[in-house]
Amino acid sequence: MTVRGLRPLSILSVALIAIGFGLVFFYAPLDADQGFRQKIFYLHVPLGIIGLIGFIVGGWHGLRYLRTGDPSHDLKAYVYIHQSQIVAVMVLITGAIWGRTAWGAWWRWDEPFLVSFLFLFLIYATYQVLRFSIDDPQRQARAASVFAVAAGAFVPVNFTVVRMANEYLHPRTLDNAANGGLPGPVLVTFLVCFGAIAVLYVTLVKYELLSKSTTFRLRALERRAGGDDLLPRRSAVLQA
Repeated sequence: MTVRGLRPLSILSVALIAIGFGLVFFYAPLDADQGFRQKIFYLHVPLGIIGLIGFIVGGWHGLRYLRTGDPSHDLKAYVYIHQSQIVAVMVLITGAIWGRTAWGAWWRWDEPFLVSFLFLFLIYATYQVLRFSIDDPQRQARAASVFAVAAGAFVPVNFTVVRMANEYLHPRTLDNAANGGLPGPVLVTFLVCFGAIAVLYVTLVKYELLSKSTTFRLRALERRAGGDDLLPRRSAVLQA
């Protein structure tokens, strides 16, 4: 994607975020039980879903790299996982803010949703450590791809097991949506906010891919200009 292609995507991201926040504060009603603090749901839940999807997409690109050896898939796996790591931090922060207002505590170790998400985040926190601890580019890409595939496959399994837990403190708001229980304004606001977060996530992924790809091409040109064509080819992630 070129810079020209990113411009409308960026404008769409800003517009959807502005509309989403407008709906959150001026359209969606206050929750009867949680009051104003429920409004963080419109940010916290979309971030959580998009972050998990990003981890799975990163695993898919890791699998594609293992099958094809195409370095572009290794780069995409890295970027998707990197962006999802950032999103995961935001999920943990917004979850802690909600917990403080709802429970009077920033964290509850007896809450399976929180603990499982923290567990996933800590797993993925080792991704860069694994990748950059290996000097050989090909071995680095293969090891990182195997990690991405294994961790990505674990995401839906972990999520399903936690959803089956009998005891939980975390509200399962989307269960009501499945049963037709969410009021229309709440559902509309949630869908707009979800779309805004999704488009923003894709935009940031595209920007990082463009940045790293451009850096890769520039360094390749520098090597050729310096007569270093005989140097071993390095992975796209290392180049960037």
